[in-house]
Amino acid sequence: MDTVNIRQAIAAARAHENTTSQLALLLKVRANSLHHSVQLPPQNIVPALLNFIIHYIDQVPEFIDAVDTIADECDITDYTEPVMSIAKEFFIQPPSLIEGHEGLNALMDESYLAHRLIEEVNDRFMSCYNTPLVPMDMTRSNLIIHHLIGEPFANQLDQAVHLITDNLQSRDLVFVPDACKEDRSHRWANDLQRWPCLVDNLSINLLLNGQSARIIIH
Repeated sequence: MDTVNIRQAIAAARAHENTTSQLALLLKVRANSLHHSVQLPPQNIVPALLNFIIHYIDQVPEFIDAVDTIADECDITDYTEPVMSIAKEFFIQPPSLIEGHEGLNALMDESYLAHRLIEEVNDRFMSCYNTPLVPMDMTRSNLIIHHLIGEPFANQLDQAVHLITDNLQSRDLVFVPDACKEDRSHRWANDLQRWPCLVDNLSINLLLNGQSARIIIH
């Protein structure tokens, strides 16, 4: 399964948004209740949020293509494929949790599941082997999307990711020590240059102000 179907779903959702402005209307409401750590621009708030979400969604197929290529070159496909297959499946057959959501709103949920799955797998891989499975960190963007989706639903999506990761770990589908013996960090710097989608650079800066952190969207 390649990413063609995912890209087609994204194109259809963008066309749906152009016709209905469904997500833009939701964002107009949600922007007023966002967590104080998310600092919004003084003007054009909804377009800025919508642009951020679209880029966040677009990164999923780009990221899957990048990981598939890197994994093939590094001979670790056996360990990345189970994770990537689930990430693709979020789009092809969305979980029942997302039923009733349409267009970009649904794809925001599906993209959050995909990005959070990678984040969770990488976190557990780091704790076991001191190296991530794949060279990607979308933690900051995931945090913003969590706030945009809103609680408690975003927490339900997080719980679904935890259950999936637990299942992968219990079946030894990705957490296999032999897969981690090779230090791939020396080549990942080049991979990040080849695949910019692996870097969390969606016009976001994390600024530390004392003990509080603010995420600024430009």
